[in-house]
Amino acid sequence: MAANSALENTERNVRDKDDATLTPEDQKETKNDIKIMAAIRQAVVKDESLSVNAHNVKIITRNGKVTLRGPVETEAESMKLQQIAKQTPGVVQVNNQLENIAP
Repeated sequence: MAANSALENTERNVRDKDDATLTPEDQKETKNDIKIMAAIRQAVVKDESLSVNAHNVKIITRNGKVTLRGPVETEAESMKLQQIAKQTPGVVQVNNQLENIAP
């Protein structure tokens, strides 16, 4: 695979190896955090206006703090996901780390 291919994600994988970036493995296993993550995931998947990429973003919840990561199609989609997370009961903070594919 070419190094500059759209599917090449070596740089992202290297970035995720350090402890500065949350990954799904950092998801807390408390009942409340699992409930929050599941509620956000259900709302995202239910929203048919969102792209396949948006339906598959990483949702990481730790002590009511939600981190959203992954590619989305547009800035509007990123903001919509952030709003879904913010409106979910139990969420105290949302860290939007979504990456827009379209300029």
